[in-house]
Amino acid sequence: MTEVPAAFRAYVVERDEAAGRLERGVRSFAATDLPPGEVTVRTEWSDVNYKDGLAARFDGKVARISPLVPGIDLAGTVVASDDPSIRPGDAVLANGYELGVSHHGGYAEYARLPADWVVPLPPGLSAREAMAIGTAGFTAGLSVEALEARGLTPREGPVLVTGATGGVGRLAVGLLAARGYDVWAATGKRDEDDRLRELGAAHVISREEVTADSPKPMESARWAAAIDTVGAATLPYILRTLKTYGAVAACGNTSGIAVSTTTQPFILRGVSLLGMTSANTPIGQRRALWARLATDYRPIGLGEDLTEVALDGLDEALDAIVTGRARGRWIVRVGR
Repeated sequence: MTEVPAAFRAYVVERDEAAGRLERGVRSFAATDLPPGEVTVRTEWSDVNYKDGLAARFDGKVARISPLVPGIDLAGTVVASDDPSIRPGDAVLANGYELGVSHHGGYAEYARLPADWVVPLPPGLSAREAMAIGTAGFTAGLSVEALEARGLTPREGPVLVTGATGGVGRLAVGLLAARGYDVWAATGKRDEDDRLRELGAAHVISREEVTADSPKPMESARWAAAIDTVGAATLPYILRTLKTYGAVAACGNTSGIAVSTTTQPFILRGVSLLGMTSANTPIGQRRALWARLATDYRPIGLGEDLTEVALDGLDEALDAIVTGRARGRWIVRVGR
């Protein structure tokens, strides 16, 4: 068993409420400051999510403790465990729950976790690939799983993905395309059209089309289903253009949380609005979905379009994802 050193490197965010400022950066972190948990992991890889970017801002309203090691995802090797089902030497990952929010997360060389947060790394998936998926890909998989559980198949018609160049959207396009769906990708970044088609999008449409106002409570039925990562700006359009008994998996709100719509699509077409909560997915379902992300839910293009940074490069990555300057997926090499 590998001993946890007395101190190791971590990217730490600390709020100074009195001065109204935030300090962040790589520092020495004491092993005695690791939180309680049955499993200790030597972290090898993490990634950068929008939530991580918010956790590293004074006004981000995500961090619930200070100081905090952000990083809502991690993958690595178990070095100590009090749970007989998880052994030292096991390759594991973790995402969601309170990781990187009120429990120190993946931006440290070691992490300590409750056993029921830990997912065995599925065969056929490396730790680096797992973080190329991360919470973004897990959320995309959760959305597809929910739509398919409701009866969606490729025969039902086209599926719309909004915010298609974002973390969740890009992986949702690749996942749906790998499963044979007719995928339509909506984006405001038209220089990404070719890349979205490489990931499997049959068509790319503009952000303006899916955010346009309409005086009509319903319009021509176009979509068998949709995965919406944007929220307030796009959900009204999706609801009024879903086919009868269509459904939208709502998994993001980057444009806001207040949605203006009518009851007509729900009553006259029987459409469904399915909410996705990846952070709170029960561990049994979480482990089963990760196994699928390594096999039949493996997205096209996994491992491509990755920007790799070390802990020392996190400032730029965290700022870029919050301000919309990120392209593809940012992954973090934590171990040295």
